[in-house]
Amino acid sequence: MKSLADTLAILVAAAKPLTSTESIPLLAAAGRYLAEDLHATINVPPADNSAMDGYAVRAEDIASGDTWLPITQTINAGSAPEPLAAGSAARIFTGAEIPSGADTVVMQENSERSTDGRQVKLAATQVGDNIRRCGQDIHQGQLIFATGHRLAAVDVAVIAAIGLPTITVFRRVRVAILATGNELVEPGQPLATGQIYNSNRYLLHTALTALGCEVIDLGTAEDTLAGTEAALRRGQEADLIITTGGVSVGEADFVKPAVTNLGTLESWKVAIKPGKPLAFGRIGETPLLGLPGNPVAVFITFLLAVKTFIRALNHNREPLPTRPFAAEFSTSKSSDRTNYLRVKITTEGQISRFGNQSSGVLSSVAWADGLAIIPAGATVQSGEPLQVILLNDYAFL
Repeated sequence: MKSLADTLAILVAAAKPLTSTESIPLLAAAGRYLAEDLHATINVPPADNSAMDGYAVRAEDIASGDTWLPITQTINAGSAPEPLAAGSAARIFTGAEIPSGADTVVMQENSERSTDGRQVKLAATQVGDNIRRCGQDIHQGQLIFATGHRLAAVDVAVIAAIGLPTITVFRRVRVAILATGNELVEPGQPLATGQIYNSNRYLLHTALTALGCEVIDLGTAEDTLAGTEAALRRGQEADLIITTGGVSVGEADFVKPAVTNLGTLESWKVAIKPGKPLAFGRIGETPLLGLPGNPVAVFITFLLAVKTFIRALNHNREPLPTRPFAAEFSTSKSSDRTNYLRVKITTEGQISRFGNQSSGVLSSVAWADGLAIIPAGATVQSGEPLQVILLNDYAFL
């Protein structure tokens, strides 16, 4: 068995980064990967503006406190102010541009308006109070996002804030998915004896779509060598083929011999639990990742291996982030493989584990907040910190 680190190094080295790009509207950008470094062409905000409803003044004019000043203008957000004369105040609203000559904003709560509305009594304040400075969020020329960055919803909002209506992204990665196993039945169909519903297809299709991929669904291959080979040939137009099941050594496991017949098998078996029978090879020139059949093993190998490969295709080689949490449990037996336990973060900020860690218990993944990493050969003592992959949008999707 190869270590996970060695396996991922093989995958990253084998991933040929995409070169084809397209320009898309910003509203269609979520989930896509940037094909260029993105620099700000403007400051955000573009000018000093008010953080409060109140009055723009010179701090020295109200230094004595409870000072009455004439109101010489009203500044609404989106309007251009006039310069502020010394010894006067400007009525100003949140987001409005600070007039030249003013150096502070007194919030409305610390003011008193005269009965005729022409003057205002203001409390003393410090220079710069309640002013958002030009460029305090983003400054002109700043690198916003680098090539290969996958855009989340908030990233799209940041790009909108610098005024770009379109961006250049890499084309979608094309991924062909193939399930194997005569026992698999589509949801909505009746189950015969020995059959199960094909949850892996829905996990892969949904996760790949969320990653911004174009999914080519090859269906379910019959449990024969000829049937498996025929299905794999149909996937060669993709950038990556993913199979589930059929990568072990049973008499009905045909993915491994099919890959050997049609191309090359470069890696097989990884020292992780669950997910040991993870294969990497090629069908002709098309890379293939053969995932196990048990649904939890599919989930974990997708997270660790498939996502790493797809990110590498999109010029992104950042590792999955982990965070330390103290274990609420102990283990007495070690394993020769790195174990990924389904865990939930407790109200005390520790982690508890799901009772049944079988690779067939898919509900454990829906229950979990993360995967706690137990290194090969290690046991766990209660209170010991463990690194955890959090199953949020950033980590999984």
